[in-house]
Amino acid sequence: MAAVRSRGAGGQNVNKVATAIHLRFDIASSPSLPDDVRERLLASGDRRITTSGVLVIKSQESRSRERNRQLALQRLVELLRHASRTEKRRIPTRPSIASREKRRDDKLRRGRIKRLRNKPDA
Repeated sequence: MAAVRSRGAGGQNVNKVATAIHLRFDIASSPSLPDDVRERLLASGDRRITTSGVLVIKSQESRSRERNRQLALQRLVELLRHASRTEKRRIPTRPSIASREKRRDDKLRRGRIKRLRNKPDA
């Protein structure tokens, strides 16, 4: 973690005090990450992940350095939680006979409504 100067409005505080936080987390060589989570993070395409596999989170919402540090850590934890979740595999199913008939009836009804909009043959 490194403290840097924030950008934007803030007057003298922004010009003098380094309150923004750059949090760097090396995904590629972190021994604490399981391999599947590491692969999901690197494959996520998140623009905050560099080509060398380092995640950079910048926090500058608050005027306080400590608050920005907490916010950056919260974002890191949330990102890791999200990457550690596995998607449930979808089990392919077939539509029931009743649902197929209902779909066919709906299509017929809709077609009749549209046919009534046509000009009658004269």
